[in-house]
Amino acid sequence: MALFGAHESVAGGLYKAFERIDSVGGESLQIFTRNQRQWKPKPLTQDEITCFKEAQEKHNAMPVASHGSYLINLATAKDELLAKSIDALELELERCSLLGVPYVVLHPGSHGGDGVEAGLERFVAGMDNALESGYDDVMLLIETTAGQGTGLGSAFNEIAYIREHSRFAHKIGVCVDTCHIFAAGYDLRSPEAYEKTIGELESTIGLEHIKFFHLNDSKKECGCRVDRHEHIGKGAIGLEGFKNLVNDSRFAELPMTLETPKGEDLAEDRENIEVLRGLIEG
Repeated sequence: MALFGAHESVAGGLYKAFERIDSVGGESLQIFTRNQRQWKPKPLTQDEITCFKEAQEKHNAMPVASHGSYLINLATAKDELLAKSIDALELELERCSLLGVPYVVLHPGSHGGDGVEAGLERFVAGMDNALESGYDDVMLLIETTAGQGTGLGSAFNEIAYIREHSRFAHKIGVCVDTCHIFAAGYDLRSPEAYEKTIGELESTIGLEHIKFFHLNDSKKECGCRVDRHEHIGKGAIGLEGFKNLVNDSRFAELPMTLETPKGEDLAEDRENIEVLRGLIEG
């Protein structure tokens, strides 16, 4: 069975995310290691590192990913933004290495109107610049996107381009977001549509490179190119779409985390995880 979990807050300390994922019955976790809206957050303290690792050890090596800052745009043509983005990614890789977090999830960024080809070339160059810093114990996961505006990564072949043209392909995996691919036009709702979508993933990217999933229903219809997350089964993808995915043996035991709206009591995370587990056959 896939390892269902959620993105949880680190308010009160990074280690607190493990308490929160425990409280909702999760088996995988995504966090922000630092405020995702700051360019130069404070370095990790030794106390933070120690407390996080102690909590992680108690959770039997639960799969954990950090989501990179939303400010990062390695596809930009603006030199100052690119330099800040490279520095921010390097710092994220460093933090994850110190914490023992094996994955950093990153959006491919925006080409800013210069076209997909130019944007992808800049992204790969900037990404490789950051990956030169080392931290071989951390894998960068490129996230599929919905295709809003001038954003990259809504087509599977764009994700494939990034891996194929990087000097560090062995350090690059993929995070598939269900809302994003659905909004980008990849249907999941019927068995036939689902198999077509997974077939395209396999032929372009390769299923072996998929390391993480974000499970989000979509407020908008297939192909809308609008990124609006909804609770599982309450959006346009619907329960049948998620049933197809969670019963796919090719993704058994992969971490699948929610990024759906929730309140402080996390009741929505509990409900969504229960819904997902209820879709498992046999």
